[in-house]
Amino acid sequence: MQINRLKQLMIGDLAIERPIIQGGMGVGISLSGLAAAVANEGGVGVIATAGLGLLGPKPVGGLAAANIKRLRQEIRKARAATKGVLGVNIMVALSNFADLAKTAVEEGIDVIFSGAGLPLDLPKYLQGLRKTKLVPIVSSGRAAKLIARRWLDKYNYLPDAFVVEGPLAGGHLGFHEEQLCDPDFALEKLVPEVINEADKLEEVHQRPVPVIAAGGVYTGADIDKYLQMGASGVQMATRFVTTHECDAAAAFKQAYLDTRREDIVIIKSPVGLPGRVIRNDFIDQVTKGGRKPFTCPYHCIITCDFERSPYCIARALVNAQKGDLLDGFAFAGQNAYRAKEIVTVKSLMHSLVTEYEGAAH
Repeated sequence: MQINRLKQLMIGDLAIERPIIQGGMGVGISLSGLAAAVANEGGVGVIATAGLGLLGPKPVGGLAAANIKRLRQEIRKARAATKGVLGVNIMVALSNFADLAKTAVEEGIDVIFSGAGLPLDLPKYLQGLRKTKLVPIVSSGRAAKLIARRWLDKYNYLPDAFVVEGPLAGGHLGFHEEQLCDPDFALEKLVPEVINEADKLEEVHQRPVPVIAAGGVYTGADIDKYLQMGASGVQMATRFVTTHECDAAAAFKQAYLDTRREDIVIIKSPVGLPGRVIRNDFIDQVTKGGRKPFTCPYHCIITCDFERSPYCIARALVNAQKGDLLDGFAFAGQNAYRAKEIVTVKSLMHSLVTEYEGAAH
């Protein structure tokens, strides 16, 4: 029997050996260590830009400046460790979105992935340069169409690809809470929608716009399913948390290993979006009203209702990244409970390819 091999993913002139993108995970879960390891195995390693300045000592000169300094450091550190493909994830909702995008372009990052809002003006931050590919993260065909129209009309720029993220993803979700379990919003429904829009763009502009499926993709069989549907690649985040190279503390990874299916819950985040997390005592305290509003020193996310929120989400995520889950919590995808051991990125990528080959037909 002939074994089907994973085909490389092309984003413009960027050739990616294995069509697997490691999703950006903040705060500080995917930094240069994880990104470089994934890139070295032929995937796309992605550094999450949210809250970078909070990971070190108290920011001198303000959080915005500390974010930029740390982003440059992480990109350069990753680049020194790999010749592979590197990306950054920049949330539209970040208050210093523009500066982060400009910095990533200046540092010659290969790809900017951008969601948590519509990145309607992202092409202007290329500053005349064309090395960096721009990939919006969308949750519907309508959003893909809107972004493409805006980019073409205002900047004469065709999106280099789309990531379509479904409701089983971890972290902040681009859906209303009632949509998360609605079959009409399942990733299996969204992927063909976005492919349809991408095909229309390709027909007009005579250039492929690959679609990458994300949100709940966990196994090689999942990869096969979405490639069979017409996707050109997948984005995976949760599965990369339980790797040795993941930049989170050991206690953060252990939270994944210890979790049960029923521990993965939806919260209402201070930033105004539903979020998927691993339930713990911190989450229970918040739910019961056991925490009180605080003074926000950062306002790092535009949409954050910091005047009424009982906690700082950026600080809670930084605490978790450092292993303090008494004063923080872990974002996680719906499949996080399936993690059973800590493995190397090399081993994980090999497993995914083997699983894919076993499922492909």
